[in-house]
Amino acid sequence: MRAEVGLAGGRPANARDDTRGRVLLIAGAAVAAMAAVAYLVAVATHPMHTMLKGFDLQVYLDGGQQALHHPGNLYSWHFDTHPGIQFTYTPFAALLFAVGSALPFRALMALVTLVSTAALGTTVAIAFRELGWRGTTRIGATLLLTGLVFWTEPVQRALYLGQVELVLMALIVWDLCQPDRRGWKGAATGVAAGIKLVPLLFIVYLLLTRKFRQAAVATGAFLGTVVIGFIFLPGPSKTWWIDANFFQAGRTGFVGDQQNQSLRGTLTRLVGNVTNGMPLWLVAAVIVGVLGLAAAVILHNSGQTFAGLMACALTALLVSPISWDHHWVWIAPGLALIVDAGVRAAGAARAAWLALAAAVLIVYGAWPDFWARGAGLLQGGLINYAPASSYAHGDNPGYAEYHWHGLQLLAGNLYLLAGAGLFVVVCAAAFRVAREHGGVTRLLLADA
Repeated sequence: MRAEVGLAGGRPANARDDTRGRVLLIAGAAVAAMAAVAYLVAVATHPMHTMLKGFDLQVYLDGGQQALHHPGNLYSWHFDTHPGIQFTYTPFAALLFAVGSALPFRALMALVTLVSTAALGTTVAIAFRELGWRGTTRIGATLLLTGLVFWTEPVQRALYLGQVELVLMALIVWDLCQPDRRGWKGAATGVAAGIKLVPLLFIVYLLLTRKFRQAAVATGAFLGTVVIGFIFLPGPSKTWWIDANFFQAGRTGFVGDQQNQSLRGTLTRLVGNVTNGMPLWLVAAVIVGVLGLAAAVILHNSGQTFAGLMACALTALLVSPISWDHHWVWIAPGLALIVDAGVRAAGAARAAWLALAAAVLIVYGAWPDFWARGAGLLQGGLINYAPASSYAHGDNPGYAEYHWHGLQLLAGNLYLLAGAGLFVVVCAAAFRVAREHGGVTRLLLADA
């Protein structure tokens, strides 16, 4: 659904709305400019390793070099400075990362930062477009929200590590928000799934919403990445796909690590053991997965297509075995949805939606790290209040995450808890929509 709206909600545009649009444009431009200037000042005045370390980017590049020169070692290789860190992406991704070595590391890091920042703004712009915002109102809202979410910990962490998360998010949102008549719709999502497997859930979402052609295109693109991997890296492809190496979530490090803000991460920390936490996670993941996809389908079939897409994205974050803090960059388009709901509402409902948006920004904010000596200025998400076992690997009972207490339990699981709260809001909204449209069964089985 793309209802034509602006700050005035569903009313026709008038002179007053045009004035509000111009005010929003000025405010948005000011916030975006301040965010950019503050970031440049921080980069210029802090040691590079506290701002743009590029740890994950270096792992990507080294993995790419292993694929080129020692392919048999791709999935047994350990990163030199941190033995617990291994290459955790597909053979196709390794081939892509190998290309990055053509540039000097610092130049590549700068390029990745610029592209990732542009991807963030693009995602927010698409979100407001899909929600019906137009003209100066849309531009102003995009600049304002991008400037704010730029200073959230997931975004800053993604930039700091040189992660691909922001680019993949933009790729999926752009692809799935294309008109259905576009023959290639779904292809970019399939390629994204060929790099990181979690986007496969979006293909399931396409099937459930009866976008069969788009799901077929996405599946074909995904299988194409698998074939490319087998052609150029047959040995690693066998290890990854046939020997099911992709099931080994521990390859990324300690599953219960503080920065794993998924259901499995939280349950592992609460149980105190990776193995014992597995059955609980499987049950929880199935329940949340079914409810989340049902809510996504209901919202989509009721005409709220972007809300359905965001419900699917939130479900993926919760049920994935690994959802690092930087994976939560999906709060950016999610916040656009919350803001839009607030603008369309009135009275107490408007205040509640906008308060929720403010709460999300606070919870995921990139606060200065006051409690960790020597930490980077922008790496201080509230989850860091709880102590972490740095680069832990395996299942040592002495890991700090197993001994949290009091506020540490709240802070250390904060992203997951906030995501669970948003999940309840999504499910409640879907149930209300279903009730207004003749019931859950009718909307689940309806053609959008």
